[in-house]
Amino acid sequence: MPLIHPRWPLGLVLLAAVQPVLAAGDDGYPIEIEHALGVTVIEEKPERVATVAWANHEVPLALGVVPVGFPATTFGDDDGDGLWPWVEQRLDELDAAPPNLFDEGDGIDFEAVAASQPDVILAAYSALSRSDYDTLSKIAPVVAYPEAPWSSGWRDMIRLNSAGMGMAEEGEALIARLEAQVEQQIAEHPELAGKSAMLISHIKPTDLSQINFYNDNDARVRFLHEIGLTSPQFVTDSSVDGRFAGSISAERIDEIADVDIIITYGGEPLVERLNEHMLTSRLPAVEQGSLVLLGNNPTGTAANPTPLSIPWVLDDYVERLAEAARKRQQP
Repeated sequence: MPLIHPRWPLGLVLLAAVQPVLAAGDDGYPIEIEHALGVTVIEEKPERVATVAWANHEVPLALGVVPVGFPATTFGDDDGDGLWPWVEQRLDELDAAPPNLFDEGDGIDFEAVAASQPDVILAAYSALSRSDYDTLSKIAPVVAYPEAPWSSGWRDMIRLNSAGMGMAEEGEALIARLEAQVEQQIAEHPELAGKSAMLISHIKPTDLSQINFYNDNDARVRFLHEIGLTSPQFVTDSSVDGRFAGSISAERIDEIADVDIIITYGGEPLVERLNEHMLTSRLPAVEQGSLVLLGNNPTGTAANPTPLSIPWVLDDYVERLAEAARKRQQP
């Protein structure tokens, strides 16, 4: 898993990223793909692609392939049809029939995946257990995550899943297109460069004694780094041992005082509570309104970058971050 440093050019990030294809014959097959759970061998180009876990279906869709099945979404689905709006838009562009949606509310629906009769199962961004992987592998070859559960970046998701489809070159072209869009936003918002940001995963308005946050192993935080933001040191320090989240007690609130931008899931009631609380109200980011609020809606979901959500939400998300950065006045 590449470490994306906020000062690295995107080209250097690309060079550091995982390279999944280990071997191939003269005709391009078989393909061997190494990942955290083993080595997957794909004997011939898959015709029927299924995906499990979060957002993996966006890779084939972005490359013009409609999966035979993928999970329904329950978070950030604005109209209750099991599809994010950027996925729905892409399906319309491809003139695709209504998709076969797996219900993963209680975990992977192995029977539904098997019934879709896939030639390959994509799960480069997931938390597959060994048992999950072994069960899915009885159905079709499985492409799992490169190192740790839920830590794959969007490039890794594209690179591994596209390789599993026999479309590695097309995957690289997709990465290049998305990088160009991100670079454009960086150029248009220089006020973000070097600002620190903290992505808080959960705050209870009724209990501010503990603040939970995502750290540098999380794809959402790494995406903030890509657009020029940095993490406070205690956030980076919590990234050891593969963990992608941490927590800090309110008694240590002074360690957050230098954070320029606070990003969190919540609404105005949370803002009111932060401003009323004897400790959080002293935070400069709270006092100056340097907050970005993400809700259970498409924009909040798209803060976790995926192949189709990046172009859908990028302009709005970066502008909201830039607005928060402009509010933040240094002492």
